[in-house]
Amino acid sequence: MGRLIAGIALAWSLFQLWFASPLPFALGIGVFNDTEARSIHLAFAVVLAFLAFPPVRSGFQTTLAAGVPLVVGGLLALSAGNTFPAWVVLLIAVAVAVACALPTRNDRIAVQEWVMIAVGGFCSAYLFLFYTELADRVGQPIFMDYVVSIAGLLLLLEATRRSLGPALVVVASLFLVYTVLGQYMPEIIAHKGNNLREIINHHWITTEGVFGIALGVSTSFVFLFVLFGALLDKAGAGNYFIQVAFSLMGHMKGGPAKAAVVSSAMTGLISGSSIANVVTTGTFTIPLMKKVGFSAEKAGAVEVASSVNGQIMPPVMGAAAFLMVEYVGIPYFDVVKHAILPAAISYIALVYIVHLEAAKAGMEGLPRAYEPGPILRRLVGFVFGVLVLCAVSFAVYYGMGWIKPTFGAAAPYVVFVLLTVVYVGLVAFGSRYPEPRIENPNAPVTSLPLPGPTIKSGLHFILPVVVLVWALMVERLSPGLSAFWASAFMIFILLTQRPLFAVFRREGALPAAARRGWDELIEGLIAGARNMIGIGIATATAGIIVGAVSQTGVGSALADVVEVLSGGNLLAILFLTAILSLILGMGLPTTANYIVVSALLAPVIVTLGQENGLIVPLIAVHLFVFYFGIMADVTPPVGLASFAAAAVSGGDPIRTGLVAFFYSLRTAALPFLFIFNTDLLLIDVDLLHGIFVFITATIAMLLFAAATQGWFLTRTRYWEAAALLLIAFTIFRPGFWMDMVSPPFIERDPSEIALAAQNTPAGEPLRLRIRGLDDVGDTKEWVVLLPLQDASTGEEKLENAGLLLRTDGDKTLVDDATYGSAAKEAGLDWDQEIVRVLRPVDQPSKYLMFLPALAVLALVVFLQRRRVASVQGKPQAA
Repeated sequence: MGRLIAGIALAWSLFQLWFASPLPFALGIGVFNDTEARSIHLAFAVVLAFLAFPPVRSGFQTTLAAGVPLVVGGLLALSAGNTFPAWVVLLIAVAVAVACALPTRNDRIAVQEWVMIAVGGFCSAYLFLFYTELADRVGQPIFMDYVVSIAGLLLLLEATRRSLGPALVVVASLFLVYTVLGQYMPEIIAHKGNNLREIINHHWITTEGVFGIALGVSTSFVFLFVLFGALLDKAGAGNYFIQVAFSLMGHMKGGPAKAAVVSSAMTGLISGSSIANVVTTGTFTIPLMKKVGFSAEKAGAVEVASSVNGQIMPPVMGAAAFLMVEYVGIPYFDVVKHAILPAAISYIALVYIVHLEAAKAGMEGLPRAYEPGPILRRLVGFVFGVLVLCAVSFAVYYGMGWIKPTFGAAAPYVVFVLLTVVYVGLVAFGSRYPEPRIENPNAPVTSLPLPGPTIKSGLHFILPVVVLVWALMVERLSPGLSAFWASAFMIFILLTQRPLFAVFRREGALPAAARRGWDELIEGLIAGARNMIGIGIATATAGIIVGAVSQTGVGSALADVVEVLSGGNLLAILFLTAILSLILGMGLPTTANYIVVSALLAPVIVTLGQENGLIVPLIAVHLFVFYFGIMADVTPPVGLASFAAAAVSGGDPIRTGLVAFFYSLRTAALPFLFIFNTDLLLIDVDLLHGIFVFITATIAMLLFAAATQGWFLTRTRYWEAAALLLIAFTIFRPGFWMDMVSPPFIERDPSEIALAAQNTPAGEPLRLRIRGLDDVGDTKEWVVLLPLQDASTGEEKLENAGLLLRTDGDKTLVDDATYGSAAKEAGLDWDQEIVRVLRPVDQPSKYLMFLPALAVLALVVFLQRRRVASVQGKPQAA
């Protein structure tokens, strides 16, 4: 059975490599369109889900396994009407329920399991097998289409239950129930209800539901990045990153925990899975953290907190980041640019949290492997290393710029030859040093590995990451193609590094070394596919939810509900969104969580922000949802990363999850901050301003961490923690206080609209407070941001924006907003009243608010230092 699973997983990886490569187009064979590829992708995922995840036989799980097909099938039969025989739907539902409920054995697959595997694979591959026929009868399903769609939906739900647990199955089933019984729902979310033809056409036969954008991103992007991470890990890069982190940081206070954070950050560069990150680094780091004094729960929590952050660490972020490319409509390069600063700040803050935990417990690091030289010599060496790195970067950048025009079509071959020369040179250089190995982490530690030899032994592992970053950031290739070239280079490395090391180290046994490299390649291809089973199933099942939202219009209805609950307050809706993400995160995997919440609430946040006079970029909202979505792997009771860490640490998984959630508060605070201060996302920020934002935001996050951990220079008192939180908030968002002291706008009578337009700087919107009717005919007030083009007078600016006004007594009304104009796009319409004009005024620099914040910080530092000095014995320094 293991060989069968490995063989199918290997075939899946090879298919994905073929689909992502340019070879099908170059050779003219094996060309698949997106829909066909999604169908094959899901077929592999469903078959492997049934093979690799045997059914859990608890009373609840068995009831759910049989109950979901019966309930969903019964409702689909109810919706069949005259379009399809209801008894056929019930027969399919009963057959699936019986197959799920029949007893099975763990040592072999039962007959009914084989039937479900075959039928599930066929239903998933149906769009590929009959693509032409389906295209010729769009909207006119035949008998076979109905049978395949019903069976496919029910078997997909069962595959989801097995591979991901009950939560996503229940949520998806509820959305299907809502689709059928819409007319019986409460008035605010009621709809006409959809019949069976509409449901199967929307969810299975077309690309609106299961085979929608989410599964498409999994097929085109995510698989290749997961495969790249698996190949890099099999080559030994995971071990290398861990050893480098320990050699550099293991000697510090709480050193193993800091090394765990750094190694998880380095692993997070290439892995978008928090669970894989925990398993990769935690096996080594958690026992060493326990050895220096961390409890089992705290050791596991540090690993969970750092591993979960791997999903927000570019260039290989979590699967949801690739969905952002499609949902927001921006290149992956921009997603990485916006995400890099918060990710770096979050990791720095976690290192500081670990330091504070070690300081509170009086922990020490592990013994050094060498005596460090004078600090001046080390500083000179560091500066020299940075200068060499900069010189190499400039040489590569401008060298590539020269190669492409010089060699034309042959440039890729020239680049590959040069890359190979560099690779062979780095392997030859690294062969002089022993390969770093993970020793038994439970054995006594006498010393740490030497930093120099450890770093030099695996420099060639950086090359595939350089290829990936270069393709993404410089060449601006698509994420899928970038990951393909990086994976292709990784395959080359896996096949050649062992023989090359054998040659340079004069070990002989070339055939054995070559065989070892081949085995590692096959293992990496299989591991990559196995890691993708859950993601492939999750994106397909989340497609049911997204399809139900688009088919029923529940998104706009829920938007109204949320707006009523929040009272139109942006901060309130952000808290509601965060709470919804955390609740869903107790059961949904991160990708599904992101898809559901972003589909329901992202447009509402943007609209409410605009109505409150705040421009909230769509990418900021999606990153907000993404950040709370990744908490799904932390939050008890179903934080999978916490369970994985607890299995290694031997601690309680629920307590591990709670401590990890507490450590992750810094990650939960960042989204609220970058919604109101988009400088953190490097939106419209130049280089110097970006550096300033990074420094100040890092300081603020460290102060936030100190306040939440109850320790700064010594144990903090309650008022000191409150002061540190206030200082951190002020540094993060100084404009909040400055707007109170000196408002950036003054409200003027509508008659002054032309003067306000005249004084509005080019590129800035004119803010108007509007009174009018909403979509349901109720009167409300909101703020409209009207973009203005440059012109000589205010009247011309308004006219160019497509806004025509008229007066009715003492009222100023919108007479017309020209179709397709900026005014129309901003939401202005006929007969709306302009209540007030918000005229911009000069305002002192918001950074003046840093002065009182720093004064309060100096007071806290003074008081804590005085307490430290009064303590008998050795003072504890931060």
